[in-house]
Amino acid sequence: MKILLIYPFFLEERVHEEEIAAVPIGVYYVAALLKDHGYDVEVINWHGSRQHQNRIRQTLLIKKPDIIGFSIVHANRWGGIDIARLAKSINPDVKVVFGGIGATFLWRHLLTHFEHIDYVVLGEGERTFLELVRTLECRNGHSPALDTLPGLALRVDGKPFKTAPVKPIENLDQLPPPARYFDFQHIAMTRGCPGRCSFCGSVRFWGRRVRSHSVAYFVNQLELLSARGITFLYFSDDTFTLKPKRVIQVCREIIRRGLKITWQAISKVNSINDDMLYWMRKAGCIQISFGVESGAPEIRNLLCKDIQTKQIRPAFKSCVRYGILARAYFIYGAPGETWQTINATMDLISQIKPLSVIFYIMTLFPGTELYENYLKKSGLTDDIWLQRIEDLLYFESDPGLDKETILAFGKRLRQHFQLGLPEFALDIKVAENDKLKAQRADFLSRLALTFSHGDYSNLQSTPAPLKVARILFERALNLCPDHRAFWGLALIYQQKGLEEKAETLLKKGLKHFPGSKELTLNLANSYFKRADYRNALDVLIALEAQPEVWPQLIHCYQALGNMPKARSYFEKLQANSTSTNYQG
Repeated sequence: MKILLIYPFFLEERVHEEEIAAVPIGVYYVAALLKDHGYDVEVINWHGSRQHQNRIRQTLLIKKPDIIGFSIVHANRWGGIDIARLAKSINPDVKVVFGGIGATFLWRHLLTHFEHIDYVVLGEGERTFLELVRTLECRNGHSPALDTLPGLALRVDGKPFKTAPVKPIENLDQLPPPARYFDFQHIAMTRGCPGRCSFCGSVRFWGRRVRSHSVAYFVNQLELLSARGITFLYFSDDTFTLKPKRVIQVCREIIRRGLKITWQAISKVNSINDDMLYWMRKAGCIQISFGVESGAPEIRNLLCKDIQTKQIRPAFKSCVRYGILARAYFIYGAPGETWQTINATMDLISQIKPLSVIFYIMTLFPGTELYENYLKKSGLTDDIWLQRIEDLLYFESDPGLDKETILAFGKRLRQHFQLGLPEFALDIKVAENDKLKAQRADFLSRLALTFSHGDYSNLQSTPAPLKVARILFERALNLCPDHRAFWGLALIYQQKGLEEKAETLLKKGLKHFPGSKELTLNLANSYFKRADYRNALDVLIALEAQPEVWPQLIHCYQALGNMPKARSYFEKLQANSTSTNYQG
């Protein structure tokens, strides 16, 4: 039996596409459990395939799945519906299963209106999906036994029917680790959230009780992924830092095993402390995201965001002191939003000096308190989702708000943040802790690179980004030798025509990082600019085993009149090109 688990495409592109481009970790848990029981299962990320319908059709024709499971996070439900319809047109006997938070809260709507959806797995889906597959395999179709399978929605006598809720998995370590079979970057240690945010469906999906894997299980997965070259990870728990002792145990274990990874996490401003931040940074944490939502306490209270301004300020300050970038999530266009509350948010931004911010327009999602209130107030039903839309913006239901005002809110907030960025970056005060010098230098050089070559280098509202980058690179090098700082600062010098300063810096960098490809090529390019081919050759020869430097070596030998050497590298380059094309 061939099973495909698909993460379908969204209707619209997003400014922060990276936020939703990855397959949810729950899909890999389902797939791992199926593999552990001997099933042929494949995970496909079709998030970016909206414009590639022919490729989707060809894949379905080639793989001939018996069962297709779709991971629905609500905004991609139309992608799932479209692919399911296509799959049924190819093979009417294929069984289509929807799951995930978006399908869980719209199960009746989906089964009522879309006949090509056969089943919806509700809530925590591993065991339900496995039992569904077993039953379909044994009975070759619908069986009365499915009517009693916990955690499933299906049609009974042509009408949508929901079975009893599935019991939560008490010991999460009983699940086979997905990293045993799959490569991914988004990973979670816990399930559940103690919060009660009125705009979030996590509480109703998981419950407020938080369950956790053991430290060993979690770090074992990190080790498996790291061994396969996946060294940048997102810890996607709703609140990774909920249990400080457990977090420190994880960090100590990462360090003990010598895992060279970097990672990001999500936290609440009232769930961190200095000891935990120290160990997180030492174990590779480079960013923590906090849901701040608004600078106006009355907005935060309405959203049931149980945090106070006096907790927000020190949280951001503490992260930066330990060399961790603090990112803030803000929501605008919430109930009660006015220019006064927007100004309060801008004031808070100026106080906490975030180094990264994501702004969202308030959106109503099924499974949230705000959505339920909207339905009651409007008299509408879930059938609003028959419209080919991804989401429902709150302001569209509020006569006190309009599109023009909302867009003006967003523009003003973004401009305020971008104008303040140089000050925020240059105001960084890191902890005086010799044990974290390398990590603090790494933090400063990463941030500098965003101003010199990254997201902040082209923001029209951000003044003098290159100056900010230079200062941050220099501060990093004042702490300790940092590879990224040597490279980035030398590039700035070269852009300003200061070749001698760049060469001096690069030579110093190569003493600390001999064999660095980036520093070597940068130094060679500097020599090329002043036709100093002898020094360029002396630098490049250290990398002569790497095909990408052969064109530069050929250029050097030609300029120096050594045609036999130039010819030998040209022949090697041609042979390598032929070999690469053949393998491809």
